[in-house]
Amino acid sequence: MSPNAEPSTATLLVVDDDLVTQARLDAYFSQEGYRVLLAGDGEAFWRAFERSGADLVLLDINLPGQDGLSLARELRARAPGIGIILLTSRSDDIDKIVGLEVGADDYVTKPFNPRELLARVKSLLRRTTGARQTDAGEVFHFAGWALDLPRRRLSDPHGADVALTRGEFELLALLVRNPGEVLNRDRLSRAVSGHDWSPQDRTVDVLVRRLRAKLDADERTESLITTVRSEGYRLAVDTESARSGASAPDSGRD
Repeated sequence: MSPNAEPSTATLLVVDDDLVTQARLDAYFSQEGYRVLLAGDGEAFWRAFERSGADLVLLDINLPGQDGLSLARELRARAPGIGIILLTSRSDDIDKIVGLEVGADDYVTKPFNPRELLARVKSLLRRTTGARQTDAGEVFHFAGWALDLPRRRLSDPHGADVALTRGEFELLALLVRNPGEVLNRDRLSRAVSGHDWSPQDRTVDVLVRRLRAKLDADERTESLITTVRSEGYRLAVDTESARSGASAPDSGRD
């Protein structure tokens, strides 16, 4: 999809073995102007994806054969820039956390309101295309690490690439743009999923935990991402933008 394209010009790939759900989503999103492709299992999904591509995948977790979680993991590895929204009839917190850990961007529980799903689809498409325009040419350096925004690439102090899911990237990108500033969960949640945080939503905390596991691999005594109790999180080191050469003021450590 072109960076300047409206979300409704995008291609959605619906992967669900329930024909009623397929028909419902096909009719609704087609009416909204999207191109909709349908698949009922993993094999049909890969055939459709390799033949026609997609900008965003609506992926049911409970599929015959290869399940949605393993599909999401494989898809994220093969197509890092694609949007993935999981659909499931299960509302357990653990399912949502596992979905985010394998690389999904959002999670919607059945039965869902089509208007809410449409809002989430539009929000995710805006973030995936808008980031390419906003981040053009900008690379942030912090504590030996480098986050290349246009290439969506994180490099460790030795120059090795460290894989990030989309959620991890969006959260880290917001932190490095605002070093030392305490970012509350609402702001972080909007960057990751496009909607405000709720007390039952552990998405931000899971992503912070996963980022810490990657950034603090040298077993440093203090994390690069610190918790500010009852407020949120902040990046506790300076950042420097390769484009501007400007260094943010030293924020210190907790």
